[in-house]
Amino acid sequence: MTTYMGVLIVNKKDTYVYELKDGNTIVYYGISDQPPEREEQHQRSNKKFTHMNVITGAMYRKNAHEREKEEIQRYQRQHGGNPPKYNKYKTY
Repeated sequence: MTTYMGVLIVNKKDTYVYELKDGNTIVYYGISDQPPEREEQHQRSNKKFTHMNVITGAMYRKNAHEREKEEIQRYQRQHGGNPPKYNKYKTY
């Protein structure tokens, strides 16, 4: 447990890393503590995708963010430095 500005922060494994795919193409990596609700938010956005895959079990948020970063970096190495279509602002 940690405190921030006098508020107790409970660290718990409640965050997942997911990918959005359009067919077989990964178009986005993200993290969420509520993947079904996050998928609905993406469906209401302008993102074009066919399905979501949760690619990790529950993790601490810090670890999930690091894993998301690693997935984006791996994608970039495999695609000439380009991130997934909708991760344009999450490049590393």
